[in-house]
Amino acid sequence: MGLLGRLFGGVLLCAASLGLTGAAWGADGASHGDQGVTHMPDVTFTLRTSIAGGKLVFIGERGAITDQVNPDLRVPEGAVVQINLINDDGATHDIAVPDFNAHSDHISGKGAATAIVFRASKNGTFEYLCTLPGHKAAGMVGKLIVGEPLKEVKTQAPQIAHDPSQVGTPVGKRGPQKVTVDLLTTEIEGRLGDNSTYRFWTFNNKVPGPFIRVRVGDDVTINVTNPKDSTHIHSIDLHAVTGPGGGADVTQVPPGQTKSFSFKALHPGLFVYHCATPMVAQHITNGMYGMILVEPEGGLSKVDHEFYVMQGELYTAQVHGASGLQEFSLEKLLAENPEHVMFNGSMDALTKVYSMESSVGDTVRIFFGVGGPNLTSSFHVIGEVFDRVYNQASLTSKPLTDVQTTLVPPGGATMVEFKTDFPGQYVLVDHALSRVEKGVAGFLTVKGKADPAIFHSDEPMEMHGH
Repeated sequence: MGLLGRLFGGVLLCAASLGLTGAAWGADGASHGDQGVTHMPDVTFTLRTSIAGGKLVFIGERGAITDQVNPDLRVPEGAVVQINLINDDGATHDIAVPDFNAHSDHISGKGAATAIVFRASKNGTFEYLCTLPGHKAAGMVGKLIVGEPLKEVKTQAPQIAHDPSQVGTPVGKRGPQKVTVDLLTTEIEGRLGDNSTYRFWTFNNKVPGPFIRVRVGDDVTINVTNPKDSTHIHSIDLHAVTGPGGGADVTQVPPGQTKSFSFKALHPGLFVYHCATPMVAQHITNGMYGMILVEPEGGLSKVDHEFYVMQGELYTAQVHGASGLQEFSLEKLLAENPEHVMFNGSMDALTKVYSMESSVGDTVRIFFGVGGPNLTSSFHVIGEVFDRVYNQASLTSKPLTDVQTTLVPPGGATMVEFKTDFPGQYVLVDHALSRVEKGVAGFLTVKGKADPAIFHSDEPMEMHGH
């Protein structure tokens, strides 16, 4: 019986028992690497390839890592490590630990198997991954932790991501009134991801800034305060304003000052606002954007859930996924080549930091805008169809119906509504899907009883991307 038969049949033989002296072997029985392993493995792991949560992944097959996605593999320093890989999705894969020069052969077809063997000769945290083009980016990467490496320090920086459920109070049936909005411009090092930060520029310490909610006919006063410890002038341009610069001409606020203006909300709709101090694109990418909803007379129709979601971009000198403080790159901004694309300010704002939930039979409304400053979004919810789309956020036009994906330009917005008919995890994306790998994703979790007349399958229920 060959190696594949031994692996898949449950008899796992070590390198020494097969007469191998290399660091790894593949399905052809050939050894790979130069670690000179001649001992029986001290530690053995078995992984299988799979698709989970819309990503290609490794899943732990046995022992303490059973059913874990991309599990951490912990081994003592100096241990001889064997990692077995079973193909459980039918695509072509391999497994490698480049830092220890351990690489398997490619395996294709469900049930195929391979393995690597190497000595974990140095302390630290290292990657194991599939080396097929695009597979690491698609999710096939995990950590090999050797010995007692220095613990990664979780970022303790302030949480600047905006809670999508914070949408203000609907205006209802009230008449026009005077409304005052106080905005504080801040420059703070905030959390970008678990191990990364960025020096954001914000309105009220959140990205996007506060969701401003008024009624057509209201007289709105905007007060913009720039703290004395700021290093830049800031301002605000609200696309809902009829007046010079949307307010920006009179709110160029130096550090330590406050400036104000008032406007009448003449047009109902959902509008973007942003800082408009030169260089405007830099102020926007750093986080100075948000939305103002001008509700029509009588307000909006009642729904069960409303969410506030904005898409933005960060242009950093460091590559996506780097740890530590990320620094702004003017060169990448001008080239319109962002390292990070996100919803609500951080890499995981809508997948980990905040939850968006609904129940079967509920109606959901999403106020969606693009701060930008450069990319147009193809807004889409995987597994749902928008019942109504208020194109370009026009609330006085008849909405589009039964829409799959809607375009939203930078500095633009839309309002979408739909009924959640079936339980599961639905993924918000920009359907320019390479951007998902740069961070732009969110989860809407729908709870309740499944109706097989709407959807049924013999396969286990799991939300996959498409």
